[in-house]
Amino acid sequence: MEAPGDKMATTHADLSNPVLCPPAPKRGKHGKPVAMARFGSASVPVYRCGSGGRIRFAISHYRDGRRLRQFFNTLEAAKKEAQFVAQRIQAGMQHVTDLKPHERDNFKAAEGLLAKLGIPLFAAVEDYVRARELAGSESLSVMATEYGKMFGKIVRRATTPEVVAELLKIREQDGASTAYLGQLRTTLNRFATRFPGPILDVTGPDVDAWLRALEISAVTRNSMLRCIKVLFSFAKGQNYLPDEKTTAVEQVQLVRVKSDDVVIFTPEEMTKLLHNAPPELVPILAIGAFSGIRMAELNRLDWKAVDLDRRIIEVRAGQAKTASRRVIPISDNLAAWLTPLERKGKIVRAKELQTHVPALARALKIEWPRNVLRHSFISYRIAVVQSADQVALEAGNSPSIIFKHYRELTTPEQADKWFAIMPKDGQWENRFFFDRKKGRMVLNGSEVE
Repeated sequence: MEAPGDKMATTHADLSNPVLCPPAPKRGKHGKPVAMARFGSASVPVYRCGSGGRIRFAISHYRDGRRLRQFFNTLEAAKKEAQFVAQRIQAGMQHVTDLKPHERDNFKAAEGLLAKLGIPLFAAVEDYVRARELAGSESLSVMATEYGKMFGKIVRRATTPEVVAELLKIREQDGASTAYLGQLRTTLNRFATRFPGPILDVTGPDVDAWLRALEISAVTRNSMLRCIKVLFSFAKGQNYLPDEKTTAVEQVQLVRVKSDDVVIFTPEEMTKLLHNAPPELVPILAIGAFSGIRMAELNRLDWKAVDLDRRIIEVRAGQAKTASRRVIPISDNLAAWLTPLERKGKIVRAKELQTHVPALARALKIEWPRNVLRHSFISYRIAVVQSADQVALEAGNSPSIIFKHYRELTTPEQADKWFAIMPKDGQWENRFFFDRKKGRMVLNGSEVE
């Protein structure tokens, strides 16, 4: 392309036609050019020369103090090359004239393609060579297509702290419980501190190695991993991670925890506990034993969740450990325990009352295994209904866990006794005092060692 004002001067008419242009005598050192290509202040002459009766054309120019010459069969080819050389001389790119015409065509075509992307030719070639080495024999275009399918929907490369902050805000807006939010906040802020970069760059082995380095119990590790899995599932839903790819933490397995045998109360032990319980402890013991509700869930409930007319206890999604609503039937004996109570406000009015329950068991020389009330309910309930699915719905657990851990621990006869435990005469006159700091217990006016 010629710049305005640049000229291509020719001193002979149609010198490329051998009929109109007979062979010329040998040119002396003062021979004049037949054409002159100019671009800006740069000019490149075109000379006619003969060899063996053939007319040829040459261009002549200087680079680095040396004279360079190129020969062509036609004047048009020589003029075209001379114009190109003049442009390159003016642009300070004389070295490009070393390329052959077809090489320059490829060069210009490549530059034209890359101009649309704003990428220099050298950078493109460098990137291609690196990709070619990594890809081996695989097709780069096929690999790029697959990459686009997998990562094309990602809206941006969000950092782990950004995703954590967004998740906590949304869960709070959705009404998640304070306890659940506290667990998420503690675990995920700690995780974000360790992995502050893009969440897309976090790998499964990274997460596993970090959890192992904390030197915590298997149960705690599993609890933290579940929170992290919630984070990555949320990130995938927000298009911060590819939805067609398994996330990093989905590849990390929960630690297999060796579970102790399920320990339950006998009907006689439960009767002894309830018949000595003061009114403030009855809701905890009775609802735990005859509905199987988790203690953490019971802490979140108020008496509005207990409908004695419809005989149900409603655990809303925000109150349940599994974040899903469930309805628990109230048995006849549970209704008998709850009816005389004042049912206003929170069911568990003070957190310290939960420490009083195992203290009462100790005062009565009864061992208090972990989750004993829930384990007892599930074991006796499945003996009555003979359906793991039904008990799983009521207890907020999976049928496989119910079937594996609780089936055939009790008999229907024992279950009938369990759900027949009723209040005794004088039940509501019971009194129990417990001083945790001093370890002092007083039951119905008598101090217990």
